[in-house]
Amino acid sequence: MILLALAALVAVVGCSPSRNGGAGGGAPARAKAAPSGARLRVVLVPKVRGIDYFNAVEKGAREAANELDLELQFDGPTEDNPERQAEIVETWIARRANVIGVACNDPSAIAPVLKKARMAGIHVITFDADSTKEAREFFVNQAPADAIGTTLVDVMAKEAGEDAKTAIITSTLEAPNQNTWIKHMRERIKTKYPKMSIVTVEPSQENQQKAAAATQSVLKSHPEVTGFFAITSEAFPGTAGAVKEAGKAGKVAVTGLSTPKSMKEYVKNGTVKTIVLWNPVDLGYLTMHAGKALIDGNLKPGVKSIKAGRLGECKIRGDEVLLGDPVQFTKDNIDKFDF
Repeated sequence: MILLALAALVAVVGCSPSRNGGAGGGAPARAKAAPSGARLRVVLVPKVRGIDYFNAVEKGAREAANELDLELQFDGPTEDNPERQAEIVETWIARRANVIGVACNDPSAIAPVLKKARMAGIHVITFDADSTKEAREFFVNQAPADAIGTTLVDVMAKEAGEDAKTAIITSTLEAPNQNTWIKHMRERIKTKYPKMSIVTVEPSQENQQKAAAATQSVLKSHPEVTGFFAITSEAFPGTAGAVKEAGKAGKVAVTGLSTPKSMKEYVKNGTVKTIVLWNPVDLGYLTMHAGKALIDGNLKPGVKSIKAGRLGECKIRGDEVLLGDPVQFTKDNIDKFDF
């Protein structure tokens, strides 16, 4: 019932095409078919394994793997480490995965090994955070970047005022998805809320303790700040905890991107009013369907949509598979979700 509710809540708006040559770059070797009788193997490499967000992604991926009779390996580093991500991809190149999907910690650092995988005849997709276009065939995008940026800024304007002085707590200064969201946040501020400002952008390395420390530092060095954007699943609870610890709950607005499960306590105690996210269970589910569609030749340039199980028809936009628009979680609906 929860999955049905989530599927109904998240509007599905797109998916993108690919052939063995892919939508981005070079001419990789033709993908190898699995031996007769063997299950096709899909490897998903998250940014960090074991945190609530990627646990939810894995849940959806396993649901789809069972439906599609795929072997899923969910294998990622235990901390935000681009080098370790590359090592994991190397391992699965050697083990002859049929599809490798990566949520990239660093788009440029991971690109060479993704290109190597493609040249070895392995389908390559990215999800959650993209790499360079020539390194992969398609990007499974959890929500349009402009919609995320716009929603975050609109929430801040509502909660801290259209003239709010804000700070951003991100993952790393190189993170591709966060940097794209920040770009759209700045554009929204410029066009819609010209009196609002972003005072500083601080990294947290996908670590709650580092996010809390960065937030404490901003509160001391920039006492004029009246709102925080915490735009990673680990940064948001770290920032909210630091704001509460400083006695600023209800005085300094905190919004951002994280799972309802991670943020429920801060919504209940009044530190946070609104969480912005998408359905990470559905993101994992869609990524597996996109991988299978690549193998089958159904996700390729010129195709306008693919079927993705309970998500229905996913439209294709360029070289991106789009899940849907972001969702807002508040005290009124947060108890309905278990991720």
